[in-house]
Amino acid sequence: MSSPQSQMPQAAPAWQPAPGSAPHPGQGYTSPIPVVRTHLGNAIASEWTKIRSVRSTMWTLGVFVLLVVGIGLLTGAVVANSDPALDGQSPLGLGFFGLLLGSMCIITLGVLTTASEYGTGMIRTTMVACPSRGRVLAAKAVVFFLVAFVVTLVSASLVAFLHVAMLDGEGAKSPSGGEWMKGTVGIALYIALLGLLSLLIGSIIRHSAGAITIMIGAVLAPLVIALFMFSESLQKVRDALFEYSIPNQLSVFYANSLSESGPSGWDPLWIILGVTAVAFAGAFALLEKRDV
Repeated sequence: MSSPQSQMPQAAPAWQPAPGSAPHPGQGYTSPIPVVRTHLGNAIASEWTKIRSVRSTMWTLGVFVLLVVGIGLLTGAVVANSDPALDGQSPLGLGFFGLLLGSMCIITLGVLTTASEYGTGMIRTTMVACPSRGRVLAAKAVVFFLVAFVVTLVSASLVAFLHVAMLDGEGAKSPSGGEWMKGTVGIALYIALLGLLSLLIGSIIRHSAGAITIMIGAVLAPLVIALFMFSESLQKVRDALFEYSIPNQLSVFYANSLSESGPSGWDPLWIILGVTAVAFAGAFALLEKRDV
């Protein structure tokens, strides 16, 4: 016959820490899944997955390559059939027109890389997965810049080689090593930084259409405004708009500046780099201050 004590309910066993773990007051569970500290590389891998898996990337970059190569070939064919063809000028400058139009695609992709996440609400998921907002912005900037630079470099180099081959023996000047560097690597760095600036403006504005409008206006408006400044009293303003307009800065890389003064050599690259650095600081400050 069992005793009354044996029929009483037994108390639950006291909690024991998992093997190998130190006891902690209030701790009730230890996950068997190892906890790994995340870093910038993890955020870059995540942003690379995003940018290569959305259709906007393929469409914008596809149109960019089509414009740069297509307009480049068309311009080369027209010049090759003219007489004289280039009259001692470098054929690398013929790639300017395609790159100027193609830069609109890089601007659009840069804005969409950040602003589209705010439009869809996906930014909340991104920030939950990576609470460090500065790390998210840095990862987006690194991935986008590298993609834009590589695509622009390959496209500009292809067009440059085609122009040199098409106009060989047509009175064209053989480009020097410095001209090759500026017409391929230099122009690719500039357009990639221009796209990165668009990405940062998209992060600041948080609206795709508004940010794209601002960036396209920044590219075209100064030059258009300067064309309609006929008054002599506005000559200094007109000259400044010509000299520092983005189309003129692009042409500097091909030694075909629209003005006799203003930026020269590698100056446009340092200018866009400084503007982008200021925009990055502003975007980072606002990202830390705002709610998602």
